[in-house]
Amino acid sequence: MTAPISAPRTFKVITYGCQMNAHDSERISGLLEDAGYVPAAAGGDPDVVVFNTCAVRENADNRLYGNLGHLRPTKSANPGMQIAVGGCLAQKDRGEIVKKAPWVDVVFGTHNIGSLPVLLERARHNASAEVEILESLEVFPSTLPTRRESTYAGWVSISVGCNNTCTFCIVPALRGKEKDRRPGDILAEVRALAAEGVLEVTLLGQNVNSYGVEFGDRLAFGKLLRACGSVEGLERVRFTSPHPKDFTDDVIAAMAETPNVCHSLHMPLQSGSDAVLRAMRRSYRAERYLGIIDKVRAAMPDAAITTDIIVGFPGETDDDFERTLDVVRAARYSSAFTFQYSKRPGTPAATMEDQVPKAVVQERYDRLIATLEEISWAENKQLVGRTLEVLVAVGEGRKDGATGRLSGRARDGRLVHFAADPTAAIRPGDVVHTTVTYAAPHHLNADGPLISHRRTRAGDAWEAGRVTRTPGVSLGMPTIGAPPPQPATSSC
Repeated sequence: MTAPISAPRTFKVITYGCQMNAHDSERISGLLEDAGYVPAAAGGDPDVVVFNTCAVRENADNRLYGNLGHLRPTKSANPGMQIAVGGCLAQKDRGEIVKKAPWVDVVFGTHNIGSLPVLLERARHNASAEVEILESLEVFPSTLPTRRESTYAGWVSISVGCNNTCTFCIVPALRGKEKDRRPGDILAEVRALAAEGVLEVTLLGQNVNSYGVEFGDRLAFGKLLRACGSVEGLERVRFTSPHPKDFTDDVIAAMAETPNVCHSLHMPLQSGSDAVLRAMRRSYRAERYLGIIDKVRAAMPDAAITTDIIVGFPGETDDDFERTLDVVRAARYSSAFTFQYSKRPGTPAATMEDQVPKAVVQERYDRLIATLEEISWAENKQLVGRTLEVLVAVGEGRKDGATGRLSGRARDGRLVHFAADPTAAIRPGDVVHTTVTYAAPHHLNADGPLISHRRTRAGDAWEAGRVTRTPGVSLGMPTIGAPPPQPATSSC
């Protein structure tokens, strides 16, 4: 009598934090699928739940342990269920996680994502928690298989880790020193994505501008942007995040002269006060920062600039905060990620004197938001009447069902909600041209008839329910140029 075939184990990955973490989660999903797991159906109880954590924000610990507590009854009712915790918080807390939540089966760090399937199997076999944290990178994450969340846009990591020593940031301690990926491998992955029909790629690194220093080429990032311009089928290239101290004129030229590189730039400011920047160990000053913005706008007048700003860093005075508002008004950001300073244990800033009272931080934060919204609204109003190219997205417009609109991103990264005839069968991944009729601080509306609609292979893949997968790309020599022809990867 033949033994029954057991159903494959299902999994769900829950992600906290930034794009780097979201991309790591795609790799975790790819690893688990390679090991025979399948994604859990919506609303179902997965056999494996993986938390990919972030440690940047103060409430990261509370969110994780709160979610682990919610899962405890489910796990008690399903003894075969496994829970894994990875990412920056796992790297930081290590064995503390299983002490606080002994029902966790696996803890893995930022340097050994590839070990997860083995750790799960070992924990199941030994019926005990497996904790494995490495101090340095085991393999570059891009050598791992990836299950992409989007058919039309993909992240491509160009480096991991960071060599900066910002006093508020715990990332270097958790991600390690910067390790640069070889240009040929990056381009091979970009080409593989384009062959799948992906139209937009975002190059990721903690500091993309320092890319190439490890193998002795300070101009490598500008060269990489230009090389992306020759990838057939690739329509949009973005990157994040640069650091002002390493931003060079050759990158501005590459952005301006490479047709598929988008005229959008995320340039973290953090503070407009030179005194605060010194305390943060940010090795640039407001004048240098604004000089970069001026050069970008001279080369690309249509560029949309976004930023990160921290309010209430230890020792920040009213005058320091006013200097931040001065830079905000001069830079005229299209949007910003804003943060109230929060202590992160293990960072120099956490032990600094002159911590700013919460009420003062809140008042400054409210003023910053009001100033940013006034500027972004004024900048957006200038686009009313303009025709924009929009890459149709999924999940960008929370009110689309009620308004009858679809949503997507313009080439400069702005969010556009547009009216669409339901009979036109516009899919996420398609490209439309539409005219802006109304501007708000955080989005644009285009309520007139579409000027054009182009169906794409990315839209075909979304409509068919296919998942974009890319195999791991092996490490190679540090060269920029056309790699050997790559076989097109298949979509399932």
